[in-house]
Amino acid sequence: MRKISLLFACLFVISFAKAQENVITTAVPFLLVSADARSAGMADNGVASSADAFSQQWNPAKYAFAIDKTGFSISYTPYLTDLVNDISLGQLNYYNRLNERSAFAGSFRFFGLGEIELRENAEDIPRTVSPSEFAFDGSYSLKLSEKFSMAVGARFINSNLKVASDVGDASSASSFAIDVAGFFQTEELSFNNFNGRWRAGFNLQNLGPKMSYDNTQSSTNFLPANMKLGGGFDFILDDYNKVAVNLEISKLLVPTPQDPDLNGDGTITPAERSQNNQDYQSIGWFQGVTQSFSDAPGGFSEELKEVTYSVGAEYLYQDSFALRMGYFNENQNKGARQFFSLGAGFKYTAIKVDVSYLFSTSRIKNPLENTLRFSLTFNFGDQYDEY
Repeated sequence: MRKISLLFACLFVISFAKAQENVITTAVPFLLVSADARSAGMADNGVASSADAFSQQWNPAKYAFAIDKTGFSISYTPYLTDLVNDISLGQLNYYNRLNERSAFAGSFRFFGLGEIELRENAEDIPRTVSPSEFAFDGSYSLKLSEKFSMAVGARFINSNLKVASDVGDASSASSFAIDVAGFFQTEELSFNNFNGRWRAGFNLQNLGPKMSYDNTQSSTNFLPANMKLGGGFDFILDDYNKVAVNLEISKLLVPTPQDPDLNGDGTITPAERSQNNQDYQSIGWFQGVTQSFSDAPGGFSEELKEVTYSVGAEYLYQDSFALRMGYFNENQNKGARQFFSLGAGFKYTAIKVDVSYLFSTSRIKNPLENTLRFSLTFNFGDQYDEY
């Protein structure tokens, strides 16, 4: 019964999206879901925040500025908790600073959709399937100067969502992607009544070939290639208190679906819809990245609607206790994700625990609404001087 409820919820989301303006959809969207509670507590903000063990998802170039030599982290995020209790996202991260200038990291992310019972008739013995997706990736970061680092990452992605028929024709889809990231951090600067530090970062992520579940050109799906840009500032009030504020913008590097009314007569025929789909499917992934900045049917104003933004703040006391909050906004016609978030964390010796909570402010329900996210981090080894 709960799976039936989930189906109705998905149908509602699809019908809402169809009423919107050229909404972009991709394969494996779980790659864009915030897995760690720290960034989630700041409304999915992490490209320019200070380095931590979860930097792999947001900006792997930050690892070159990590204070602890080694870190290991684990996170758990329940999904659609108002409908089901067996859909979740989990992630493992590990990083190691090799020396003063470089670091490497790896992570494993798993998105499980629980068990689904399939049957032709109510009295049939059900066949149980467990769809899932996962991604495994690694990165290497290097300081190019005392204040700037860059990183490259590689990712293998597997999506096992297709349900087999009686002839067993299901196969999982897979692809690979790369990330290119950069991070800038100044030394501690002195102001009138406090010290401070500037940060900035970018990440071009999930750049790679499209995915297909039946190995045909007619049903390929773009990866969620994404561009993140952000900046932040730390208000270092004294030896015990620090407030960090961050701003981040993001845009999918995926072509915008075009108007299927090809001849502009106000009527969409099946032939027009089929031709429009063929034209979209024929776009290669690299061409899609380049044209994603200028292909919106509504021109530059619609391109701006495809940009999301988030603002986040973090208060730290003795680097041991943290309070966080943030706001995320996506245009009503491009997905309508809008929410506030709250978070907290504490650190005891080498162990750090973070939690976050989300409040949706959109007319469409957020799948992470009323959900607590948890993260656990272990740091080991010597510490590096920040400056």
